[in-house]
Amino acid sequence: MATIVNTSALNTSSCSSRTLNPIHLPTKPLTSRLSFTQRFNLSPNPLSISSKPNANSKKRLSNLTVLCAVKKLAETELVAVPAETEELSRKFPSSSGVYAVFDGDSELQFIGISRSIAASVLAHRKSVPDLCSAVKAGVVDEPDRTALTQAWKSWMEEHIGATGKVPPGNESGNAIWIKRSQKKSDLRLTPGRHVQLTVPLEDLIDRLVKENKVVAFIKGSRNAPQCGFSQRVVGILEREGVDYESLDVLDEDHNTGLREALKRYSNWPTFPQIFVNGELVGGCDILTSMQEKGELASLFKK
Repeated sequence: MATIVNTSALNTSSCSSRTLNPIHLPTKPLTSRLSFTQRFNLSPNPLSISSKPNANSKKRLSNLTVLCAVKKLAETELVAVPAETEELSRKFPSSSGVYAVFDGDSELQFIGISRSIAASVLAHRKSVPDLCSAVKAGVVDEPDRTALTQAWKSWMEEHIGATGKVPPGNESGNAIWIKRSQKKSDLRLTPGRHVQLTVPLEDLIDRLVKENKVVAFIKGSRNAPQCGFSQRVVGILEREGVDYESLDVLDEDHNTGLREALKRYSNWPTFPQIFVNGELVGGCDILTSMQEKGELASLFKK
């Protein structure tokens, strides 16, 4: 059996995960949260810089080399934020990238990065509706940490160069925009390869999917999916506001043998795999199809 041990806070450089210790499996789903960093530093505060950049800050910005093919901020289309969630999901991509939020007077309020642009825009529309009237979005094709950071820095450099000021939401000390969203870590089956499970993996999988409402077996972590299908699944679940557990099937150090065991358990050959109430829903294609048909709300309410 196994116990899930909660670990310390998550950061972008070292992703902490919860570990299944082969002793007892919890009878209730996990409710702990970890900070998911969607911001990167140019100052001590994430995604915030001084409203009066000093010479060193300007020099650092001017020396940046942008590593991703994102249009300039001025050249990117400004898209109005619709009131309806479904329409918002159609207008903005669920992909990773950089985005800029404008108020009703077309004044830039905040520049951010996200693993799901649509989910972030939806969150801002709910939390600061008066300041989130339109958005510019740039998708990063290979969204590793460096590419996302450089895309954000590129837009920030362009805005500061054009206006001489930092967007209000990115100023140091602004708690409206830079409040970090809370995000779970991934589960781990064991603390490491040296630990031997005392039960078959299929039994452990069975307990996990039946004792947690929604479980996603993905390639990579929820913070950094390692394939486009897993990234899309994570984006859909987050945009729907689903409280879910996730396991990285590529983590052979802590989830040794999980991929093959899960294929046998589910009789499903590919990943990601999503379970709801102990039943296999399917993979990315099925989840995407259900989203397009408006069937996800009823699925997750069961």
